[in-house]
Amino acid sequence: MTLLTAVVPCFNAEAYMKRAVDSLLTGGESVEIIIVDDGSTDQTGHLADRYAKQFPDLVRVVHKANGGHGSAVNVGIEQASGKYLKVIDADDWLDPQAYAELIALLQKWEDSGDQADLIVSNFVYEKQGKRHKKAVRYIGKMPDGELFGWERLKTFNPWQYMVMHSMVYRTAILRQSGLKLPEHSFYVDNLYAFVPLPSVKVLYYLNVDLYRYWTGREDQSVNERVMLRRIDQQIVINERMFDVYSSDLRDCYLQPNLMRYMLHYLSVLSLVTSVLCKLDDDPELQEKGKAMWARMAYRDPKLAQKLRMLILGHVSHAPIRPTRVGYRIARAVMGFN
Repeated sequence: MTLLTAVVPCFNAEAYMKRAVDSLLTGGESVEIIIVDDGSTDQTGHLADRYAKQFPDLVRVVHKANGGHGSAVNVGIEQASGKYLKVIDADDWLDPQAYAELIALLQKWEDSGDQADLIVSNFVYEKQGKRHKKAVRYIGKMPDGELFGWERLKTFNPWQYMVMHSMVYRTAILRQSGLKLPEHSFYVDNLYAFVPLPSVKVLYYLNVDLYRYWTGREDQSVNERVMLRRIDQQIVINERMFDVYSSDLRDCYLQPNLMRYMLHYLSVLSLVTSVLCKLDDDPELQEKGKAMWARMAYRDPKLAQKLRMLILGHVSHAPIRPTRVGYRIARAVMGFN
């Protein structure tokens, strides 16, 4: 029985993918590793094929035309045979001891018949040039080491939410949710961490620092300058999440804590987008931010007003200017440079 499928989306990742794949191989025979070569033009595909040849029972490779990170994740979900699924970006890796604890938990559930729809674990910012590593943990926000439902989820801090790096979904939940990430777009990890949540009924918090998130490269998507250049894609993802909450969930009865959490997540992302649009005193950027809010207010004025009030609550009690507070929260959330 394959307990876990580890999906590794790769685009021109020859310089660092080895660390990611090698960390996953320590999971042994219960883990299926799917390397998705997303139209790379360097030696990524060749390196992936070498892994598949060396570890034919553990590693599969999918070569495809370039479609972006979301497209690669979609392929991984479609082809996964593991009961659970985790996405590991090619420049990141898993801590071996924490990884072993995850595999042991999945095996225990397999033997006992228990299961969760979503496993949440901690992640660590492995920032280049920084000796101190910041860990993002969820202690006190959810029960530790037991199966639980949304009714036991506590209120998150303004800068805190569950991200792709902290999530292991049951594969059937991802498919049941109808998740289909857009192609040729950045920041789709927000949709991955948001859209399937209404399908999740049972959660588990594994309080280990599992995921190591490598940051600090100049070309990275969370680099502040890069994010400003790609603000249009950030806005598209922001509005799509707004529409999911507004339209898709409006007529559903969902657990109140789940709805509150999803609204919180949406408010944090909207704050990040708004702050980015105001960073450089660029009239064009500011206009894009205003236009986003105008479109959202037109589609669902009540929800847009709720978001504005939540964002105001995040920043209004701080002793410095709201834009600076928002920027600090944005940096804490996104980890950008």
